[in-house]
Amino acid sequence: MKIRSRSQSKIELMMTPMIDIVFQLLIFFIMSFKIAVAEGDFNVKMPLAAPREGMPQDDTLPPMKVRLTAQPGGDLAGISLNENRFADFNQLHQYIIGVIGDERGPGSRQATAEVELDCDYNLRYENVVRAVTSVSGYVGRDGNIVKLVEKLKFAPPKQQN
Repeated sequence: MKIRSRSQSKIELMMTPMIDIVFQLLIFFIMSFKIAVAEGDFNVKMPLAAPREGMPQDDTLPPMKVRLTAQPGGDLAGISLNENRFADFNQLHQYIIGVIGDERGPGSRQATAEVELDCDYNLRYENVVRAVTSVSGYVGRDGNIVKLVEKLKFAPPKQQN
């Protein structure tokens, strides 16, 4: 059997189509890239210095502590603010509006109001969100957001045995 030797020709790669495809892929990924927007607007202000000593001003509100108690299944059992008890979040909201008042601005009661949320360990999250919504503000008749309390803090949860 006789095998003929073939002359092997050099294979030449065409670079122009490869570069075209690379640029097309690059353009595709640049055009389809979507920048993710931050989920929430967290207005965090850190203290600049140690608190001043002296008598508190008369127009400042004392801290308000909202206590949310839960039933064994996680449903809401009760709402209380300091010593006041409320049947639902609407009553809490109306009470906060009455305490804060209509005045807004840097020296107003709204600027100094502070609410601490103390929630039971097994309370459902939807009730915590409703409490935050009740004390933080509402949409006015003109469509603008009316802020009530901007300083919210959470008490550490205590697990019940």
